[in-house]
Amino acid sequence: MQNYEFLCYMQKISGKCCTFAATIKIFMNDLQIFHIDIQEIIDTKAPQVAKKIPKFIVKWLAKLICQDEINKFLEYNGTARGVDFMNNAVKYFDIKLQVTGENNLPDGNARCIFASNHPLGGMDGVCLSSYLGNRYQRKIKYLVNDILYFLKPLRDIFVPINKHGAQNRAATRTLNEVMASDGQIITFPAGLCSRKIKNTICDLEWKKMFIVKAIEYKRDVVPVRFEGKNSNLFYRVANLRKSLGLKFNTEMLFLPSELFKAKGSTFTIHFGKPIPWQTFDTSKSPTEWAEWVKQTVYCGN
Repeated sequence: MQNYEFLCYMQKISGKCCTFAATIKIFMNDLQIFHIDIQEIIDTKAPQVAKKIPKFIVKWLAKLICQDEINKFLEYNGTARGVDFMNNAVKYFDIKLQVTGENNLPDGNARCIFASNHPLGGMDGVCLSSYLGNRYQRKIKYLVNDILYFLKPLRDIFVPINKHGAQNRAATRTLNEVMASDGQIITFPAGLCSRKIKNTICDLEWKKMFIVKAIEYKRDVVPVRFEGKNSNLFYRVANLRKSLGLKFNTEMLFLPSELFKAKGSTFTIHFGKPIPWQTFDTSKSPTEWAEWVKQTVYCGN
């Protein structure tokens, strides 16, 4: 802070203090290490409800989402953003990747949508963003639930998608600009991470949007299968919530702990052959084509 005050003083001498000080302050704020504070999030997102929530509930939520552990990683990460942030996460969590089908990956001049299953709900996105971000000179965008957009270090590569309603005009414009760009797009068409259904871990329905955008922006689709699974506790909570008829995605609160349980793991990523966008003709509806690509992913073709 002393350096900042010194710079302000020097500029005051030259009569330009206000503008210069404001610029430096913005620069310093941009370099601050991002932290997660569940109390602050609640205060910001639900100010009317925040005062009614007992402190012990807030502390319990902070523990449940591994707030302290996450902030330790954020300290380790420092001010790294985007793909560099993802690379740091892979290193911090001691993740090793085994990749098959590398010969199927198009060169950097191709404009593709990488459509993947979503078994983990966190680490799979980290690994894909790191691997593909490095392969394509960091020219990637990752379509995510708009709830995740509060993660400021990842806004460089995140494109927020409203999973529970219509997109507003600004979000739609941003999405279309990204689709029209030269970068690669990563998406989990299911929106939610995989669930255990009849003892089989698989995605729920794949939404049609990636098919619609592939056709509109002439992007080939690369099918991706990520091998992995969460703990039995996660699936038990998910199935219990469903059996009770609860709409709130309770199991989502357990995803941070699943992230830390993955420490030291080895994951395998399978890249299939790119599917030309012309494949998605009128013989099937976009929803049917989305299901077809999903089956392609799970069949390993």
